[in-house]
Amino acid sequence: MRRSLTKNQIIRKKTDIDNVMKAGKRQSLSCFKLSVAKNDLPYSRLIVIPVRHYGNSVQRNRIRRQIKEIWRTNQDKFQSGLDFAVIVYRTNDMSMTFEDKKTLILDLFRKSGSLVG
Repeated sequence: MRRSLTKNQIIRKKTDIDNVMKAGKRQSLSCFKLSVAKNDLPYSRLIVIPVRHYGNSVQRNRIRRQIKEIWRTNQDKFQSGLDFAVIVYRTNDMSMTFEDKKTLILDLFRKSGSLVG
């Protein structure tokens, strides 16, 4: 069983990122912002963007991996044909557990209306 995202599931092109950021519907919760835009593909894609002042590179890459894992394990609950951009902001409480982040992220997706199940 594949335990990582495929290349098709990650947004990489600058034009695609700009499209999600400009045309996407936005939602936010405490330290996360979500932008959702439709794509013309039969599958959904994701990009995680920690802001520049979010800790050091180790912390930025860790939050990226954690959010991608949350999205990958709950992928069957999301609508297909959407692009997601998750922007992560620094908070005073940097010691959130993985479960806390998971509930916040899933609440954010539910708030945006892209969570089906």
